[in-house]
Amino acid sequence: MPRFALPVGLGVAMLALAGALYLVARDWRPSASDYQFQGVDVSDANGAVDWNAVKAAGADFGYARATQGGDRDTRFEDNWRGIADAGMRRGAIHAWSPCRLAADQANNFNTTVPKTDDALPPAVAIDFIDGCNDRPSRDVVLEELKRFIIMVEAHTERPVLLLVSKRFEANYDVTSALDRPIWSAQNFFPPDYAARPWRMWRASDMRRVDGVEGPVNWDVVTK
Repeated sequence: MPRFALPVGLGVAMLALAGALYLVARDWRPSASDYQFQGVDVSDANGAVDWNAVKAAGADFGYARATQGGDRDTRFEDNWRGIADAGMRRGAIHAWSPCRLAADQANNFNTTVPKTDDALPPAVAIDFIDGCNDRPSRDVVLEELKRFIIMVEAHTERPVLLLVSKRFEANYDVTSALDRPIWSAQNFFPPDYAARPWRMWRASDMRRVDGVEGPVNWDVVTK
């Protein structure tokens, strides 16, 4: 056998295995017997969404990003209307920016998201974002988040979900200080980085479903 045959064969096998794992990963979702309610969260990065197709793919609800810092998501109105027209529960997300005042961000969210009786609890996605290099102290971050939460809850009359990334939590320990339901994110394995058990889990950011071009975030609700 030529000396180079084994490495080449091994490389082909590894590529085949990687391809197989990718196909499994993009179709994977947690068991419906373990998590009865499952859905997606989207932003304008996902493009136009066919919400009827998403519902047919097994989604019970949809969250749409409404705002980020002082900006509005360009597809929020279409998504907000489309989720409801498909007969799904709907919720709105604000992407937090440490570079903007909490009051400005809350006003942006409150004036963008209609107040409706069928809305799911609003969510604030807390992470480091592109274009913002500020790293305030923990005390400042917590005070600003508290101000944002108070203003949004006064408008929506629902408790805010904290969608905190693992890296932000490691730096600021948000979930031990803010007593609100937690939405954690980690591919494939239930996360445990928050100070308290999560209520929602973004279980995959690479799932493929009909109705969305490219990968989409897939979420489940705990029992």
